[in-house]
Amino acid sequence: MVSAHIAVIGAGSIGRRHAANLTTLGCTVSHLPWRSFDAEAFAARTDLDGVVIATETQIRLELIEICARMGLPFYVEKPLAYTPDQVAAIYAAAAPVADRSLIGFMMRYNPALQALAAEDLSDIYRFSFEIGHDVRQWRANWRFGDSYAARPEGGGVLLDLSHEVDLAMVLFPGLTLARAESLGHPSFPGVDFATTLMLASAGGPVGTVAMDYLSPVFIRRARLVGLKRLIEVDFLTPEITFQTPGRRTSQSYVFDRNDMFLAAMRDFLRLVAEGPGADLSPLAPRFTAMRPVNEMVAAAWSARQFTGQVDMEMG
Repeated sequence: MVSAHIAVIGAGSIGRRHAANLTTLGCTVSHLPWRSFDAEAFAARTDLDGVVIATETQIRLELIEICARMGLPFYVEKPLAYTPDQVAAIYAAAAPVADRSLIGFMMRYNPALQALAAEDLSDIYRFSFEIGHDVRQWRANWRFGDSYAARPEGGGVLLDLSHEVDLAMVLFPGLTLARAESLGHPSFPGVDFATTLMLASAGGPVGTVAMDYLSPVFIRRARLVGLKRLIEVDFLTPEITFQTPGRRTSQSYVFDRNDMFLAAMRDFLRLVAEGPGADLSPLAPRFTAMRPVNEMVAAAWSARQFTGQVDMEMG
């Protein structure tokens, strides 16, 4: 890997992870907290090869505009935006460097997803993807009410855990949104604590994508039902189980969660060094190819219908 000087903007847990991984990969890292970020001084720099944007969602556009003016490829965390107009504005701003940039849908590097993407799924007629985890258990000394996730704009579980939307669209291209139903919380108006999307495609499968901040046990799984077999996936292990009448087989994979972050950053560094023609992982989330997913997430966020509330003590 060619050494590069990368700026990481954002001092939260994900920014710290990216900075550490880039250092591991041999890069020089300038780690810049957003709260003390000086846009004018940053734009005057000539020592950078690329930028990692690990800020809150609503800050994406102005940083991508700066990257485009500086001619620097960027790696931007998901979700990109929470309204279709924001998605359109960001893609317009990013145009000069978009084909050298990546977006952080790192679940594309999960070995179970990569194995599924190599399967013939043409007989699948129904699917479900779900992720759930009690948000209060995420990190020590952390309060939900103080986090980006608790904000009515840019927060909530649909945006926070939008990887599952991408998983469905990787395996079943062409999906469209039928509806989005959410549960809220009386202390956090406009913030979804559980959301279920109904997705469909013309002549293809129908299914759901569900995410929540509530499950007492961390789950991340999928079920694909086809005419020939049933496929069940645990993305945490990860493991894929195939079932047909009278037969059940399973495939497990060696896995460490940080491997996905490292693999994504390796692909980004290839783009930095080699440009748009770089040979990336087959499912690499190239910024130019990810617009349908970003538009789906934003459309779903805008279409949420709050059908109830959860009774859960929150900090």
